[in-house]
Amino acid sequence: MTTSNGAPVERRDTSTLNRRLIYNNYFMDSLSHVTRERIQERTIHSKGAGAFGYFEVTHNVAQYTKAEFLNGVGKKTPVAVRFSPTAIERGGSDLSRGVRGFAVKFYTKEGNFDVVGLSTPMFFLKDPILFTACIRSQRRNPSTAIRDSNMLWDFMTLHPESMSALLITLGDEGIPKGYRHMHGHSIHTYQFQNKVGEIYFARLHFKPDIGKASITTKEARIFDGTDPDVFTRDLYEAIACGERVSWTFSMQVMSLKQALNVSIDVFDLTLEIPEDEVPLVPVGRLVLNRNPENHFAEIEQLAFCPCNLVPGIDGAPDKVFEARSFAYRDAHLYRLGANFNKIRVNCPFYAHTYNRDGHAPVGDNERDLPNYYENTFNGPVAYNDIYRSNLIEIFEEEPNNLSQTARIYNNMLNGEKDRLISNIVDSLGPALPSLHIKAVKIFKEINSELGRRVEQALKEYKREPACSLPFEN
Repeated sequence: MTTSNGAPVERRDTSTLNRRLIYNNYFMDSLSHVTRERIQERTIHSKGAGAFGYFEVTHNVAQYTKAEFLNGVGKKTPVAVRFSPTAIERGGSDLSRGVRGFAVKFYTKEGNFDVVGLSTPMFFLKDPILFTACIRSQRRNPSTAIRDSNMLWDFMTLHPESMSALLITLGDEGIPKGYRHMHGHSIHTYQFQNKVGEIYFARLHFKPDIGKASITTKEARIFDGTDPDVFTRDLYEAIACGERVSWTFSMQVMSLKQALNVSIDVFDLTLEIPEDEVPLVPVGRLVLNRNPENHFAEIEQLAFCPCNLVPGIDGAPDKVFEARSFAYRDAHLYRLGANFNKIRVNCPFYAHTYNRDGHAPVGDNERDLPNYYENTFNGPVAYNDIYRSNLIEIFEEEPNNLSQTARIYNNMLNGEKDRLISNIVDSLGPALPSLHIKAVKIFKEINSELGRRVEQALKEYKREPACSLPFEN
């Protein structure tokens, strides 16, 4: 054993009783480190689990994109994947009901490509200025420091476009049976480009090979009281025991003409693109087969960003994608520092940059290469792509998705509808009566039966007395 400076630690230095403290380098080294070993947790998706593996191409999609890692059946690309609840703190429970993150980092030969996706096929909003309000409404009340139904339902009723994602999370899919059973969706419609500059548009999907499965609120409460890290444990143990942990990667792909003729706006994040209009095209298989050796180093420092793109994938034209490209990068700069891409788990295969200095890690700091561009001293140069397309510009209408929200409800079986109503009332019931009225009005606009059932259930809801604890007689 040594100090962080490499000096060997003599046994007598492992005890401080009746000894001078300030000259004990082992004591000073360990104590000064422990008071600094926490970094800022993620603002959202704070708690998470992750693993590593590979992506293998099973179908040729070269006609749609020139992205190197997607071209060549049998080609394998290393990946890192992180799963996470959305609004739960780092020490919280895996079993919260809500949207979950499904983020994949592809370590390609042309740089890292990140899909920062979700468990739902749509998002809560399409105007990124609402993002901070959406997240804060699901966090803790600034006065009481507890989660507040008034905050959540105030936001949701002010912005009814959020109801599609809300109905899914309050339905049976709201709590998966572990991350291995969870779907992943890009939510954005990406612009692709092939080798001759033709553009296509695609939404990306990851479907678990083990099958999608969920648990009920009652089951989740039992797990929550015995093992709140059950999803994290399940993922780790499955990989450690050599079980199959994989997803089929597909995409809904369209030409520009096809995209403009779909019955919905395919660039609207609050809408799911119907598979009967734009069927899934299989691409490959995502396999996880290695657990992290150190969670902090490999998962907590793992940094995803929608801005991490590769040639052949231009990004998405919607404003939420543009906003996320800034926000995620800014979050990593704040949490991990200016050199976060030099942290081992975030490093691309190749990097030739003019960035220099800053807080560690700096690596070799680009050695003796010039630190400015352009130069005449053999520094790295930009490449030319005569077929490169520009990201299209779109005009985004005000959100209007209640007809699709109605289809989500109509497609539920009777048992799931019953559980949905129960979960809605569990969440909405503690909120103010004025919010009950607003929510019921929106539910009736979505589906008259849904609205009537929620209204009746709220009338029967019994609010707990303000001064009693739930375990008191």
